[in-house]
Amino acid sequence: AMGYDGVEFAGFYGHTAEEVKAMLDETGLCAISSHVPYDSFVADMFGTIAYHQTIGCKYIAVPFLGEEHRPGGPKFAEALRNIGIFGKLCKAGGIQLLYHNHDFEFITISGQFGIQFIYDAIPADILETEFDMCWVKYAGQDPAEFVKAYKGRCHVVHLKDYVGKKGGKQPYALIQADGKDDGTAADSSDIAFEFRPVGHGCQDFPPIIASCIECGAEIFIVEQDLSVGRPPLEAARMSREYLKSIDY
Repeated sequence: AMGYDGVEFAGFYGHTAEEVKAMLDETGLCAISSHVPYDSFVADMFGTIAYHQTIGCKYIAVPFLGEEHRPGGPKFAEALRNIGIFGKLCKAGGIQLLYHNHDFEFITISGQFGIQFIYDAIPADILETEFDMCWVKYAGQDPAEFVKAYKGRCHVVHLKDYVGKKGGKQPYALIQADGKDDGTAADSSDIAFEFRPVGHGCQDFPPIIASCIECGAEIFIVEQDLSVGRPPLEAARMSREYLKSIDY
């Protein structure tokens, strides 16, 4: 009713694939993509793919890497191997694998960002980007410019807005295998910024969206990790209304 065409999942909360497919059919929404934690897909690659095939999901995203698997971590090479294997299996199953960034991939290693190592190590047809424009900006980059280096590889983009600056505790919650918060999300008293509906924070979205479209973006996903001061669905409505109102 708000004007969204589909949803991106982050956990299925115990529902079977058939139950999720029935919900999608009932609402008229499509399963655009799904965030599947690293440990979950490593534990059951074939089962993960089969579940998403049943719900008609076109994309699966690697949403987060723990410290030891991140760029510069002791198990980073292992993570690249597993992501590459899973990406090939996804491709064989008709699903495209994505990698969703935070800010920690923007550490510099041997003169380049860690995120560049990920996309250099795994071919574009196996792993595409899912740039989260909040974390790109939070890491100190211009989102509209940064995406240009990945033209043709960025078909799915996260639009997310915030106010404030970098500092304090990590501002993102860690989403676990079934969408559960592990308790590490900081509250507003000890972080340096606050999430906002799209168009109600510091981001300049018209040039970001225009640049992404020029680079091949086909799907824009509204994401807001926390809704402060209003119900989450009200924030979702505000984001969609803003996107309807702008030219790009």
